[in-house]
Amino acid sequence: MTNTIDQTAPTIRTATTRLSRDEVEQFHRYGYVGPFEAMDPDEMAGIRSRIETDVLTSTGWNQRNPLQSRHLDQPLVYDLITRPALLDRIRSLIGDDVVVWASYFFNKEPGGREIPWHQDANFWPIEPALNISVWMAVDEVTTENSCVQLIPGSHRSVVPHVKADAAMQFGAEADPALIDTSQAVNMELRPGQFFIFNERMLHHSDPNRSDRRRMGLSVRYTPPFVKLLDQDEPPLFPGHACVVVSGKDDFQLNRVAPPPTA
Repeated sequence: MTNTIDQTAPTIRTATTRLSRDEVEQFHRYGYVGPFEAMDPDEMAGIRSRIETDVLTSTGWNQRNPLQSRHLDQPLVYDLITRPALLDRIRSLIGDDVVVWASYFFNKEPGGREIPWHQDANFWPIEPALNISVWMAVDEVTTENSCVQLIPGSHRSVVPHVKADAAMQFGAEADPALIDTSQAVNMELRPGQFFIFNERMLHHSDPNRSDRRRMGLSVRYTPPFVKLLDQDEPPLFPGHACVVVSGKDDFQLNRVAPPPTA
């Protein structure tokens, strides 16, 4: 059973782009906060058209996957991930020095497979395992076309992962015997809305059983003291680089690149 409206940790919308004290408290207590609005649906409609024509039809730094880390080569995507609506809230959680180490267009077409319950930290080559993720809706995202589901408070435990069923999109999943989905929340979003969650938040999405695509942009933010253990190997790619999007990088642990130019 899932809840479209979470009565325990209510949806928060504020006019300011900084997180309030209560919003920071929600993030730490429940592992996520939002949704918020980066832009209205009309503005996102224009951006979506450019994503479809300029981004998804071309190849970026990762020659194997045009959906990955397009902020490295596309100014349009870089502008999205550095909007004050996003960055100001990220700064509220981890301070002024911020690195983006990955982004991804989760493009689930009709018939797209289920993503199993999982914690991102299980898959990522980062040390320490500290990451703040933003998930922004490019399309309208509903339960019908496979919105992301979260379990509030699940970030407080590390759940062992086991081999996933072959029908799943991922090869591993959080052990189903250790997960209580009774309080799961559906993160339905209008185009241009986003939510924020941490690296241990259990999340999932159903198969897309609708006739509508569900596209979202995920962005991975971290402080510059976090080390990517191997930037040239999966789930990254040869030549991968981080981008400093706020403040400075005094640690110089990772390969970095400048923002893309038009």
